[in-house]
Amino acid sequence: MNMKIRYRLGDLRTAMRSASRLVLILILTESAAAQTGTHAATATYELNDSHFHLTNYVQEGTDIHKFLEIMGTKVGRVALFGIPLQQQWSYGNTGDFAPTYYLQSDAPLYYYSFTDAYIAMAYKSLTPEQQARFDPMITGFNPADMYAADHIRRVLQTFPGVFSGIGEFTIHKEFVSSKIAGETASLTNPALDRILDFAGEAGLVVLLHNDIDMPFPKPEQEPYVLKQLKELFSRHPRTTIIWAHCGLGRVVRPVQDQLAMLERALANPSLQHVSIDISWDEVAKYIVQTPESIKLMAELVNRYPDRFIFGTDEVAPTEQQKYLKVYAMYAPLFSQLQPAASEKLRQGNYERLFDEARRKVRGWEKAHVQ
Repeated sequence: MNMKIRYRLGDLRTAMRSASRLVLILILTESAAAQTGTHAATATYELNDSHFHLTNYVQEGTDIHKFLEIMGTKVGRVALFGIPLQQQWSYGNTGDFAPTYYLQSDAPLYYYSFTDAYIAMAYKSLTPEQQARFDPMITGFNPADMYAADHIRRVLQTFPGVFSGIGEFTIHKEFVSSKIAGETASLTNPALDRILDFAGEAGLVVLLHNDIDMPFPKPEQEPYVLKQLKELFSRHPRTTIIWAHCGLGRVVRPVQDQLAMLERALANPSLQHVSIDISWDEVAKYIVQTPESIKLMAELVNRYPDRFIFGTDEVAPTEQQKYLKVYAMYAPLFSQLQPAASEKLRQGNYERLFDEARRKVRGWEKAHVQ
């Protein structure tokens, strides 16, 4: 064979081997990205969502595959959960009208544990790369029940590799707490301590809804909830906690010196494990109410950029515009944040907290699931 031809064949084989190695590297990189949620395309996303309900108060909602389309290229990762409460359809109360929201009926709410299996199976229906965009949360437990921690443990053992946290679950919530059948949840109930203890042991992120005050308080009434909440958080320094909505609600307005109170909590070394969730359109109305309120909130986030995390608190949206409505409402706040603070609020803090939760929970499962 001609020497020149042999050289060319050798060059071709070398090129083919190099190309094969390159393809293998790309495949391995793609696989690793799908497992860790750090796919290169995430750089194009605008936000992660720490607070999303796939289903509503009658356990109906958006198909998870459709929701992926709604997320599109705007939303990278989502903390995924249902709603732990089912609104009872009491014929004696509403007749043929079937309520789908807790304000549409005087009938009670009750805890609906099947929500956890539903969320798990929805997640498991996805490809590994699609799963990497979600962090499912356990919600179907009664926080007034001493067995609630056992329910959470059982869910992890039944669905290993799925869940990253617990919540959103409620202790004090306007118009909801009083409607729940059975014992009323409390910040001082040992059942709640058992839940947070186990979350700390397993590495689960906790998303807790607790109003900062009672609805329509009397003038000068002491917001006793604040004291109880601080004591609860202080008792569980090993547990990663996200406090939903800064404690605000539909009618639960900011208490006097709200931002000063938040700053004291953020500066307290014993509360470094607590982050604050900025979510819900009902909260946005307070934060973006005036140029002054926007400025003050932005200054607080800029001073403590590692402690705030954004969520939509949307429930079963049907299209992207509705899903991102709350995100658009907070635009005046985002515009006044320093670039690093804005990135951490919208994306970075989510990734830091939930990546660590994934690592810890998978480790716990490896040690405790037979």
